[in-house]
Amino acid sequence: MSETPTPQRFDHQNVYWRSLQYFNFYRLVSACILLGNYFVMRNQHFQLNYNDSFYLTVASNYVGFSIITAAIGVATAVAVPIDWPRFNRRLTLLVIGDITFIVLLMHASGGVRSGVGLLLVVVIATTSLVTQGRLALFYAALAAGAVLLEQSYRVSVMSGRYEDYSYAVLLGACFFATAGLAHYFARRTRQSEELASQRGIDLKNLAAVNQLVIRDMQDGVLVVDQDFKLRHFNSQAERLLEAPAQPWKELPLDNYSRHVAKRLRAWMDGSYSRSGSTAILSLGGRELRLRFLPVGADRKQGAVIFVEDWSRVQNQAQQLKLAALGRLTANIAHEIRNPLSAIGHASQLLLEDEHADPTTQRLLQIIQSNVQRLDSIVQDVLQLNRRDRAQTMVLPASTFLREFAEQFRQVEGIAEGGLTLEMASSEAAPESSGAAVQIAFDRHHLHQILWNLCRNGWRHSKQQAGSLRLRVEESPENGAIILDVIDDGPGIEAEVAQRLFEPFFTTETSGTGLGLYIARELCEANSASLEYIESPQGGWFRIYAKKHDS
Repeated sequence: MSETPTPQRFDHQNVYWRSLQYFNFYRLVSACILLGNYFVMRNQHFQLNYNDSFYLTVASNYVGFSIITAAIGVATAVAVPIDWPRFNRRLTLLVIGDITFIVLLMHASGGVRSGVGLLLVVVIATTSLVTQGRLALFYAALAAGAVLLEQSYRVSVMSGRYEDYSYAVLLGACFFATAGLAHYFARRTRQSEELASQRGIDLKNLAAVNQLVIRDMQDGVLVVDQDFKLRHFNSQAERLLEAPAQPWKELPLDNYSRHVAKRLRAWMDGSYSRSGSTAILSLGGRELRLRFLPVGADRKQGAVIFVEDWSRVQNQAQQLKLAALGRLTANIAHEIRNPLSAIGHASQLLLEDEHADPTTQRLLQIIQSNVQRLDSIVQDVLQLNRRDRAQTMVLPASTFLREFAEQFRQVEGIAEGGLTLEMASSEAAPESSGAAVQIAFDRHHLHQILWNLCRNGWRHSKQQAGSLRLRVEESPENGAIILDVIDDGPGIEAEVAQRLFEPFFTTETSGTGLGLYIARELCEANSASLEYIESPQGGWFRIYAKKHDS
């Protein structure tokens, strides 16, 4: 996946320098045209009081001024970042120079009637667009004042006509109108540029968020265009479809996964209804569900394909069903417990009757035996609701296991050597040495888990010295505490081992099939895990418990 792009705001600096360069280029072209006009129309005095020598001098100096300002502008734009006070001062000097030269050219051409003063309109409009608008009216005032001064000089010194003042005033009003309109349009343009820039940033952020969401999705995502070319995909799609890692973008979907391409064509041809645009694909020993969504109004324009691990979804659904079944059976067991206790108590009272005949006593013993068996089943079922009541505490491994082993041997009637306790060197150390490992676990839960595993192991073992071993050590990989319960019995067949932890699964006629299931549930409630390890001889159950770091 590509890295998240860093959005950049609209760069005003380049825009203003570029606009100033265009203005310098316009000045140079205009000055050259005005200078060339002298040579083209030198013998055609189209205005009175036309001073050709003065015109040539001013036009030549204007060309030189334009060349110098253009060269300085290029060098400054490349080397110096924009500084608004300095930028405005420089632009003001340029405008004053333009106004001066154009007014002098207008004077040399015969005054305001020559039309040369209209060039100032372009200057005012351009500078109003280039600047931020605060100096636009100031430049218009400078130009209007220069035009009025030229007209006043012509009237007072050169006996000009007073009616030309109307042209000068109208030209000055045109300057102010041009400055106002140019400033308004410049502001609107700047706002539009900033809005477009912000929209671009929002689109980049949205695209970055979409990439992050698609990348971290549990489902695979493929985007295919109308030409069956892969436009986008995530790493989860590569994993589920077992596609080799390489840049697949813009490549045909058939090369990426021909099975998906085949089902996509069937979907585009209308083989799947619009309400059920899904397909099941068996790949790599698991089932995948493909869900197709059209990119546009027509399926032919391309599609977005979601690849979902259907086996995982089914497992989750199965877990939800088992959880609901566990709660239901626990509630039923709780309701059964009271009448069952009454039946057991009544049968116990009848057994105490000395006048009962042997047949009656035999039937009562059968009732009592089955009541005890039912009570054991109810007890196991009620354990299903206890996994959420874990009270984690710190248990010294050596002390707890020694106490458990002694109690288990006494209750089950096992000889001293029948159950052996094997500990690592650190666990064999005294508690006061500080080297003993501590387990973070609920005491009652751990006691129940080990009791269940040890009782099953002893029942299936040879029931002799060393038949049952309880071993504890620290994992060198992740620092977890490993508790092993190992027996020397015949072991468990591979077919049975796959279903060991399923609820209500048992190979014995008198068992409930809930012991190992409850043991694993209690382990998970304490952030631990329980698994069966295949061994050539005997059964081997292993608990990975969390180590308490003091």
